[in-house]
Amino acid sequence: MSAIWQYFALNIPTSKTVTCSVSKAVIWSGGRNVAEFQHQQPCKAFQTYHVKEHNETALPKLYETLREHISCRLKDMQAFEAVLSEVDIVINELYYAIDNLSSWLKPEYVSKNLATKLDDCFVQRQPLGVVLIIGPWNYPLQLLLIPLVAAIAAGNCVLIKPSEVSAATDSLIAELIPKYLSQDCYAVVHGGAEETKALLQNRFDHIFYTGSQTVARSIMQAASIHLTPVTLELGGKCPCIIYGKIDITAAARRIAWAKFFNAGQSCVAPDYVLCSPANRDALLPELRKVLENFYGKDPQTCPDFSRIVSPRHWTRLMELLGKSSGKVVLGGESSQEDKYIAPTVLVDVAEDDALMQEEIFGPILPILTIESLEKGIELINRKEKPLALYAFSDESSVVNTVLQNTSSGGFCSNDGIIHMTLPSLPFGGVGASGWGSYHGRWGFEAFSHRRAVMLRGWALERLNGLRYPPYSEDKLSWLRWTASPKSSCSLM
Repeated sequence: MSAIWQYFALNIPTSKTVTCSVSKAVIWSGGRNVAEFQHQQPCKAFQTYHVKEHNETALPKLYETLREHISCRLKDMQAFEAVLSEVDIVINELYYAIDNLSSWLKPEYVSKNLATKLDDCFVQRQPLGVVLIIGPWNYPLQLLLIPLVAAIAAGNCVLIKPSEVSAATDSLIAELIPKYLSQDCYAVVHGGAEETKALLQNRFDHIFYTGSQTVARSIMQAASIHLTPVTLELGGKCPCIIYGKIDITAAARRIAWAKFFNAGQSCVAPDYVLCSPANRDALLPELRKVLENFYGKDPQTCPDFSRIVSPRHWTRLMELLGKSSGKVVLGGESSQEDKYIAPTVLVDVAEDDALMQEEIFGPILPILTIESLEKGIELINRKEKPLALYAFSDESSVVNTVLQNTSSGGFCSNDGIIHMTLPSLPFGGVGASGWGSYHGRWGFEAFSHRRAVMLRGWALERLNGLRYPPYSEDKLSWLRWTASPKSSCSLM
């Protein structure tokens, strides 16, 4: 098989140099059809979750990895959250990509003017080439494999860099990827900050990063040297505004679930609540009931409540809580040894409070009171654009007012997080919360080049003569007429 190889000699500061052979041309090499290749690889990725051997051995190993070692979760966690947020959501993306890839790959024909009437004019999707995907620690499978599905569907070769913080999942990915996917096209690189820095010295055709804004700035700097485009999935403070008439019991359940899922370590978790004093007073007793129903009287002993990822992150959260001038009305208990922080709710929190200066990313929920819906919207708009925004109200006018007068990566009314589980919706930020989006077709487009194609024959050469010298006013007039868009509407 002939191929044009592009080698990355990654001089990583370890005991040896890591060399990954990945090729822009490999998907066309050896007579392989690119469309056939793009269909095969998602199906092989699908096997990672569904072949009999994997169901009997690797999938239980995945569960054990998630239960015992994955750093953002409780050591002995129940598999429910892990399966829901790490396994099923990836399988759904695989199903969706496999079912729709044929239509995504079809040429997209465009409208034409008189001068191009006999031409074939369409947009062709092409792979970008060799792409780098850098994953985070909070959902180390989902947030690595969903962009991988999109990159594979688009026909790219992929270098995968899992988070070193979730070491067990890192090892699992390194074991499974070469087992089920072409080793010519897909490789896994291990390491921490220094290894990632060395990795970024190489030229890629696209870099996809999920994580913090601080690291994103470093990635952008490295990418700028090679003019490499980037997709940045970041985060920020996701507001939850409650206003007007509302089913307060259902709202409390949905807010509590979205906030305290994975101990609040989700980039789309509600970061703070804005509501009127009346809604706050109605919400607090419901939250108390809900949290006891979810996690019992002592959440520390509940197998369904996760732990903070690391001692460093636990310390950061406790320092934020200590600096806050708000009043703790629910929770507040903690254990450094267990990396445990109880589901915690604070009231009387001011806009300039310590908890309002950065993304919390933990099980701490500040509640701020607002005088009116307009004041709440003004507060939201004074901050950076969030990754998600949640509006809770029975009144459609309230929801629409928030929707039309704010900007965010995603928006969901009367629930939290759920919008990002639907493959047909784009998932991504805006401004400081991220650049670009993915999931479903949107991920396929993120990893594709949209090539403009015009296929011409030799007809109408007399018409083409209008553009050739010697020029004249008549030629210009006719040429402008043939090239102009024709519309049935008239401008008065």
